[in-house]
Amino acid sequence: MICPHCAEQLTARQRTGQQCAHCRHRFALEPRVHGRGMHDLRIRRIAERATDGGRLKVTVTQLWYLCRTSSYVWDAQPARGIRAGVRWAVALGIALPALAVGLRVQGWAAALGVTITVIAVVVASSLRHRPASAARWSVSPTESVFRQLMTGPWQHTYGELPPGVVDDGPRATEPRASAAGRPRAVLLCTDHAVAVFLRANDVPKRLRVGLVESPPHIAHLADVPAGLPVVVLHDASALGALLAPLLRLARPGTVVVDAGLPVTAVRTRRGAVHRVSDTSVDAADLRSVAGLSEADAAWLARGHWSPLAAVPPRRLEWAVTAAVARALAARPAEPRPTDGFLSWPADAPAGTDGPSSTKEATSG
Repeated sequence: MICPHCAEQLTARQRTGQQCAHCRHRFALEPRVHGRGMHDLRIRRIAERATDGGRLKVTVTQLWYLCRTSSYVWDAQPARGIRAGVRWAVALGIALPALAVGLRVQGWAAALGVTITVIAVVVASSLRHRPASAARWSVSPTESVFRQLMTGPWQHTYGELPPGVVDDGPRATEPRASAAGRPRAVLLCTDHAVAVFLRANDVPKRLRVGLVESPPHIAHLADVPAGLPVVVLHDASALGALLAPLLRLARPGTVVVDAGLPVTAVRTRRGAVHRVSDTSVDAADLRSVAGLSEADAAWLARGHWSPLAAVPPRRLEWAVTAAVARALAARPAEPRPTDGFLSWPADAPAGTDGPSSTKEATSG
């Protein structure tokens, strides 16, 4: 490990107690204690890249996704094999009578009885039963562990979070930014970390839009002001995919731009963050209402989803800016069904990380 202060290569003995043996300075994270990849230089490097060299502010949640060392998801599995109680009941029902016959008679009949007994016991012992398992996911380190590292050892050592990182936890004081004057459009955001990111970077004020943070449920759409174009920001999830179509039905004539993370960008992409929820939405509804493909609808119907906060911050900021511009240029009679991440223009400005295809929307 390299010392974050003097840049000396340190062996395990030279960094005992999270203190450099050369410069005597303390560092916050020790990979042997806090997990693989958790060391000061790596966190600083990722934070520097995420903040675009200090131009942006990012949240702890966004930094967590960028600093993750692994992420996995396992599909639900049905039960397989025969339960032990059932197979041993059947095996004993066969073996005991066969053994009793084998002990009472002689000759080939006795040998047959013993053979049947042995076969029944061996088969019952060799069979295995695997119970059904629910779908599950894993990101390492976990969000709670990473947040504790940032607000605990890191702040204790350096007195603050990494430069450009803001806390979006439940007890954090969120930076507020309001639209300058009367808003021209509305940003409907279903991700708390993304909403904090937008406020921290004065995106609502700069774009002159109102920001409404709300869960992806149609019951909360009453919070969206009427008469203004709406840009919808959501995760690649079942409820997120349905939000823009339902808003169009609830607000006829309103321009609704779907700038959410599309399923096609993350479903098969290696390295994308996949998570699993217990939300149940029928695949047929996703195909008919949201217009998703059969594969994308089936993926969401199994509970899979991918968080919008995992999108690289610079790319996220650019996509929101582009989606607002399109919402303001669209006519109420000609709303686009999807926009934002789904249709990145070919002439993306240099330095915006605009992908050449939608599948690049979540590369980190």
